[in-house]
Amino acid sequence: MKSRVRARNRRRILCVFPRYAPSFGTFQHAYPLMDGVCAFMPPQGILVVAAYLPEKWEVRLVDENIRPATDGEFAWADAVFASGMHVQQREIVDIARRARAAGKTSVLGGPSVSASPEEYPEFDYLHVGELGDATDDLIRALDDDPRPPPAQRCFRTIERVPLAEFPVPAYELIEGRRYFLGSVQFSSGCPYRCEFCDIPALYGRQPRLKAPRQILVELDAMLAAGISGAVYFVDDNFIANKRAARELLPHLLEWQKARGYPLRFSCEATLNIAQCPDILELMRACFFDAIFCGIETPELDALDALQKSHNRVMPLLDAVRTINGYGIEVVSGIILGLDTDTPQTPQNLVDFIDRSHIPVLTINLLQALPKTPLWQRLAAAGRLALDGGHESNVVFARPYAEVLAGWRMVIRHAFAPAAIYARFQWHLRHTYPHRITPPVSRAHLNRPSLRRAVTLLGRILWRIGIRGDYRGIFWRFAWAALRAGRFGELLAVALVAHHMITFARECDEGRQRASFYADRPRPGGAEDAIAA
Repeated sequence: MKSRVRARNRRRILCVFPRYAPSFGTFQHAYPLMDGVCAFMPPQGILVVAAYLPEKWEVRLVDENIRPATDGEFAWADAVFASGMHVQQREIVDIARRARAAGKTSVLGGPSVSASPEEYPEFDYLHVGELGDATDDLIRALDDDPRPPPAQRCFRTIERVPLAEFPVPAYELIEGRRYFLGSVQFSSGCPYRCEFCDIPALYGRQPRLKAPRQILVELDAMLAAGISGAVYFVDDNFIANKRAARELLPHLLEWQKARGYPLRFSCEATLNIAQCPDILELMRACFFDAIFCGIETPELDALDALQKSHNRVMPLLDAVRTINGYGIEVVSGIILGLDTDTPQTPQNLVDFIDRSHIPVLTINLLQALPKTPLWQRLAAAGRLALDGGHESNVVFARPYAEVLAGWRMVIRHAFAPAAIYARFQWHLRHTYPHRITPPVSRAHLNRPSLRRAVTLLGRILWRIGIRGDYRGIFWRFAWAALRAGRFGELLAVALVAHHMITFARECDEGRQRASFYADRPRPGGAEDAIAA
């Protein structure tokens, strides 16, 4: 749907999405191996806003992960819209400064400003909260006068647009082939109250939902925009409403069958999805190949302290293995620097990684996000380090140097080429055989798909198989994968492993940050913070 506001005037809106800094989770070291990819996922939030704006308004979008917005584009616009997360704060502020230099009105919405509007005095308008009455009020203000107001104005959403009435994101404004993954949102909100998480405060504990039909229409729009390969459900928790997940998946399965399985899916869910065999079986049939689970730590007392006891409803390794039994890899988030950590914690993490065979992990130092229970507890105890001098904004219970050294030890072990390929080798034997084999169809045997596959194969063979310093490890996996008929998995593993190995080496050398959730200058004056 479009806004109900009847705009009287034509306006030109430039939507600018700020650049991410490098991260484990954005896979930027994989992009040079691919055909034209240079960004992680389309900026779905700002694409929804672009689709919601009045019909008579002209809208352009620039994702600065692909290229910077030009002076000419700023000059063209009546107003410049930006959105982003805490980790993008410096880049967000830079957009406001460029808009001001061009004499244009600047507008900021999204999760960072919604949590911390006081951090953004540079913008003319702030949009706090989700799509809703604040959005309509903003549209009215710009329709009345597109010039910067005398003082900053802040619109706060009281009445949200139901997800079932959200417009299809304006995918026509992007080049889908430039993105590593597509993204789709089915639900918003999470019933759990993990101490470090800001989702309940931002989006609520009662999950709100789109209709299955909306998801299918959005997937068709993604395909039309050139997105291919994989799509990630960006829901805070895919099974926050298990009944809704059960209702969606049969529709998703029919969509896949009707189109020849053009996409693979992945999502984020709590580890207790292992207790839902019917959901996992439907996900397997729909061709879900990965689930991100925030395991955080294998130390059970720490899970209780984090208010994440739902992770221990069954033994962690049993839960991971159950999910693997449906052909689905578990991707995990791990945190060091918890109050419950001991000198033994880094080794416990290493042992868990080896025993779980989880191949892809994000291993972070604890970071306190604004408005979370963790932030509030640490602020009350005087344990927030806000001067930017350390890798995290948390004053750890253990000595900082020991925590950082433990993080580097875990990174060094987990992403050594031999270790990561050994974990993938385990999945080659125990997880991938449980996956469905999609039919051969025009969804895959078309010129763009074949060109992408040939480009990827050629670059992997040259940069990893011939020039790579771990080429022997790669070839041992490659021969095993080819003998098993797992050519697609071979390409995917080589791509992901190359990124993680390269990024982990940068971390070990001190060139990347140990906390990926806030925009904080690195000690020594390095320019980039790390994205979530």
